[in-house]
Amino acid sequence: MPNPAELGNAGSFFKNPVIEQSLAAKLLKEYPSMPQYPAPNGVKLAAGWLIEQCGFKGKTVGHVGVHKKQALVLVNYGGGNGTDVFNLSTSVLESVYSKFGVQLEREVNIW
Repeated sequence: MPNPAELGNAGSFFKNPVIEQSLAAKLLKEYPSMPQYPAPNGVKLAAGWLIEQCGFKGKTVGHVGVHKKQALVLVNYGGGNGTDVFNLSTSVLESVYSKFGVQLEREVNIW
């Protein structure tokens, strides 16, 4: 994780999703390298891997972006605001859902 004193961030921004076994099996056939972990209510996926596969790792949008080493971390390079971060997070959520059919959840408190 980047040091917030050096690069503005809120730490891990997205939760690792837990999905149904049937969807996990379907996704594993299509994406054999997709990390999957047993979970009490299904299968846990690595949100960072999903985000990276959508091309967001290291991506910058204006003054904010996705950290180059950890796709779960959204950063403010200076001059960005909460709306910028929220909009980027929405783009990430929409992209992951569109590609994988998996709904990520924000881990940080927005409001």
